[in-house]
Amino acid sequence: MAKISIENLRHSYLPEPTRDEDFALKRVHLDWADGGAYALLGPSGCGKTTLLNLISGLLHPTEGRILFDGNDVSALTPEKRNIAQVFQFPVIYDTMTVYDNLAFPLRNRGVDEGEIAKRVASIAEMLELSSSLKTRASGLTADGKQKISLGRGLVRSDVNVIMFDEPLTVIDPHLKWQLRSKLKELQQRIRRTMIYVTHDQTEALTFADQVVVMNNGEVVQSGTPIELFDKPRHTFVGHFIGSPGMNLMPCEVKGSKALVAGAEIETANAKSAKGGKLELGVRPEFIQLAKKGIDANIVKVADIGRMRVVEARLGNGQPLKLIVPEGEDIPSSNVKLAFDPSHAFVYVDGWLAGDMRGSSTAVGANS
Repeated sequence: MAKISIENLRHSYLPEPTRDEDFALKRVHLDWADGGAYALLGPSGCGKTTLLNLISGLLHPTEGRILFDGNDVSALTPEKRNIAQVFQFPVIYDTMTVYDNLAFPLRNRGVDEGEIAKRVASIAEMLELSSSLKTRASGLTADGKQKISLGRGLVRSDVNVIMFDEPLTVIDPHLKWQLRSKLKELQQRIRRTMIYVTHDQTEALTFADQVVVMNNGEVVQSGTPIELFDKPRHTFVGHFIGSPGMNLMPCEVKGSKALVAGAEIETANAKSAKGGKLELGVRPEFIQLAKKGIDANIVKVADIGRMRVVEARLGNGQPLKLIVPEGEDIPSSNVKLAFDPSHAFVYVDGWLAGDMRGSSTAVGANS
């Protein structure tokens, strides 16, 4: 296992990059503690797989350094970095048994057969593969094959980090939750540094202790799932995390208040807002039907089980959504809405007012 530090890292697939837009990965600083569970979360093309491949050694950075326990590994091969990587599609040997697949990386390193048997038995039990050890891998389902891929990374005791690149893509939806829960259980049990790449917020937030949210080659925020939900540092984080995502409304600022549709709304940070494009952001969970508040009209109500998603429009036509618990009365048309001031934030040009803005340098992950 290893503490991973990323310093001033940038990468371009062009031979001679000159402009910022030439870089697939903008400047990134990150520190990840030994034994932690981390996720890289963002849409396709945001740079998360590029960052993963730089850490693993499949790519060499255009600029910057990667350190394991303080040692610069930027020029080392994946083998010398002691990396285990699980890819989107299972990489296994179909003609081998499950046992031989799991034993393969250990045999390549000259591990004694007695020790191999112990480690394979232990990992097979964790992954519920014990009954299939003598079965050829070709006869397994997709999730069974992906379990083998996971096991081949977990069976080694010498790895610095285990990396997962969209590992549940080929898994049936009803099995994803089960396998994701098993992976989280394994991480907590063996305490190895793991990095999980995904575009699925549920996968990231349920697996990782720290989630790094990426967009357009930049790290826009890193933090615990609670931190990302309660206080998004960028409007992209507010939109990308949460279902429904954060409401964003053009606003003006007056002291500690935001002015929206002619109404004054108390906020957590309006006093820090200066210049630029101003928006008020508030999650649907922090808006309530009230006797006093901003006027709105109900447009649609969607029942999603123990709660309902209410779509409303303010007097200026601005749409927004709020979450209403099951059983609470919802008027058919005109309502008043109250915003929780501690969770109503003003953003300037997309960044949280009063916070450090505009670069992944300011929002690296620190553990």
